[in-house]
Amino acid sequence: MEKIFFETESFKNSFNEVNIDEILHQRQTPFFLYSGEALEARYVFIKNCIQWKDVSVFYAMKANYNPDILGLLMRAGCGIDAVSPAEVFLALRCGFAPEKIIFTSNNTTSAEIDEIYETGVLINIDSLSRLEKFGNAHRGAKICLRFNCDVVAGEHPHIMTGGTKTKFGILLSDKTRALEICGRYNLTVTGVHNHTGSGIADKSKLIESMKNLLSILTPQDFPDLEFADFGGGFKVPYHPGEKEVDYDSLGSAMGELFTDFCAGFGRDLHLYIEPGKFMTSDCGLFIVQVNTLKDNRGRLIAGVNSGFPHLIRPILYHAYHHIVNLSNPAGEQKVYDVCGNICESGDCFAVDREIAEIREGDYLAIMNAGAYCHAMASVYNLRPIPAEVFLYKGSISASGAISNRGLADAIYDNYYGRS
Repeated sequence: MEKIFFETESFKNSFNEVNIDEILHQRQTPFFLYSGEALEARYVFIKNCIQWKDVSVFYAMKANYNPDILGLLMRAGCGIDAVSPAEVFLALRCGFAPEKIIFTSNNTTSAEIDEIYETGVLINIDSLSRLEKFGNAHRGAKICLRFNCDVVAGEHPHIMTGGTKTKFGILLSDKTRALEICGRYNLTVTGVHNHTGSGIADKSKLIESMKNLLSILTPQDFPDLEFADFGGGFKVPYHPGEKEVDYDSLGSAMGELFTDFCAGFGRDLHLYIEPGKFMTSDCGLFIVQVNTLKDNRGRLIAGVNSGFPHLIRPILYHAYHHIVNLSNPAGEQKVYDVCGNICESGDCFAVDREIAEIREGDYLAIMNAGAYCHAMASVYNLRPIPAEVFLYKGSISASGAISNRGLADAIYDNYYGRS
């Protein structure tokens, strides 16, 4: 195996002509492999496709908080959409200025809110209850308000964030109540926000939610408004040959709508967007190795040295991740279940999947592993979280994976305080 070429549209810019074989000889599997060039290209694309004079991209770092990824985005001028105090503190450590970070609170404690407020980071508030408590504690502060724009969209019910059934956002009908609270505590609303869901293929849903948010904004009600943040939710193509959403036409429609709105509003606002997995998904691979082959009455099972705690999306969302046999890419196509090393029957990365013939010892690449994979990983069954390898302009940066014994020692020390 010399070099691996991925020819499908969504992968072609990520790892073409990368010598993965050389990396495999240097690293123990399993590990995540990221392309800095692919990430950079995604950032430039999303920033440029929206036809408005002042577009700011805020990366939803819950998708992947790898410091090399964050550092590259920071240098490119990207901002951060953070959803926990630790995400804020990591972004600050990676060099992001407070004004380049927005903290979106959801069922956050007052202590956590106070902690974030002290950093100078803008807080995006999504409930009347939290708004009341925040105002009482921090009179005269600047804030952003998150609204529920009543549009339901996304690839799976678990990642739909609009409509009656969601826990997110202030209802549009509660705008007056929200503004009354702001007035009572002299809060300045500098931004408004909405997020509809994740993996939205229907562009009309994104436009509809944008229209709904803009419909409640008047210069009289929001005299200090500086920006409108329309979230993200852009769909990533996971299947080979799957057509990408025409984001150029979406960006043009968003720009036209925002231009008309700002003309009526009386002044130009900043337009914010928060692409999470769209930025990093196809910038990453998850590399595993086959250690067991079984033929269960004609059902071929390939067992690998990782499991769903390292990449939970298939078992959690029934998500599809394409799998490539790096060691035998030209082999005869056969149908496999690719199963992990966790003591649960649902521990499968793929079921009834056509893959080039798999042999024990072969390396498999699980595609689109740059978002919500390592970030959601756990040590269930006490399997250590894998390392990450970051490639950018010929250089390699890598985190170390903790050993099995090191993990056991760390857990024991945490319980018993052993030094």
